[in-house]
Amino acid sequence: MNRAFASKWARNVFLTVCGLLATIYVGSRFFTHIDLALYGYMVGTVVFIGGFFYRFMAWGERPPTKLILKKGIKLLFRKSTPRTATDQLVVYNFIWNRGWYRWLQHILLGWGCLLSCFVTFPLVFGWMYFTMDDNGYYTVVGFGLDLMRVKADGVIAFLFYNALNITAFMVIAGVCMALHRRLRNMQARAEQSFAYDFLPLYLLLFISITGLILTFNNIFLHGFAHPIMSMIHQWSVILTLIYLPFGKLAHIPFRPMSVLARNYREHYGETAPKACKVCGAHFVSAEQSQDVVDVLKQSNLEFVTEEGHHLAELCLPCRRKYRMSRFTGVPTHHIRVKESNQNARG
Repeated sequence: MNRAFASKWARNVFLTVCGLLATIYVGSRFFTHIDLALYGYMVGTVVFIGGFFYRFMAWGERPPTKLILKKGIKLLFRKSTPRTATDQLVVYNFIWNRGWYRWLQHILLGWGCLLSCFVTFPLVFGWMYFTMDDNGYYTVVGFGLDLMRVKADGVIAFLFYNALNITAFMVIAGVCMALHRRLRNMQARAEQSFAYDFLPLYLLLFISITGLILTFNNIFLHGFAHPIMSMIHQWSVILTLIYLPFGKLAHIPFRPMSVLARNYREHYGETAPKACKVCGAHFVSAEQSQDVVDVLKQSNLEFVTEEGHHLAELCLPCRRKYRMSRFTGVPTHHIRVKESNQNARG
């Protein structure tokens, strides 16, 4: 079977897409509940998922990522995993430490995009649809099973109708905050580029605005120019989905990996620390130090000192001193005096 594909990544992507099509077939009750008006979105989403898994598998084959995946999955059932997942994936505490403005910006952008996906993907794939009885109640159907009944003019139904409008306002607010920061912050202006930093924001902004225009047309203009605007919105979504796995927005679906990395760091941080080969100070766990050595070796990178020590076996101050010695010719890494800011924070 491997000879039928250009690489194992291509094979895995093919199997992933086939599995997705199988779930669409089953979830939509044998394609009987596929909305043809959403056909373009479905094709774009399938391409997005294929591209995402291709990039993820290629990324996962890198030695550092492969190590974190392998050991992180083994540590997935740590007691601290729910708290870590909440901090990293729900409330974004790691960004709160960088300021409330950036935290709010990421909350609006991240959850605006995720909630939009949670709403649209099941509808596009036919996994979820609605039926209405004569008594004025909608029945929410998921994978052919009746999940719940809601009153057509009730609060829950209102949230169903306007879920994408709400997330569109969230994304617009988050994008505006991000653009304001990138245009005003001098450090951001020095480091950013149009294709990598601004283009994703403009795409999200365009999708959100055109989506709101569709709602405005239907409510206030009685469907005026709806076909044209729906095609513009649909193509903007499709292009963004195809671009997403290969641009900056890919870090949104990649974000769950941070839980594995955090578990790895916390678990091995609780084990016996490793002493620096030069000064004897404890700076990291022995397991983490050895992992760095192994990963660099797999990448054919050998950072070994003249004394036979690997740089990963040296603490940061001694590592800096060794680098200085390579430039100056003075064995500064043998000097026992600690740096004045060695224990500084921030």
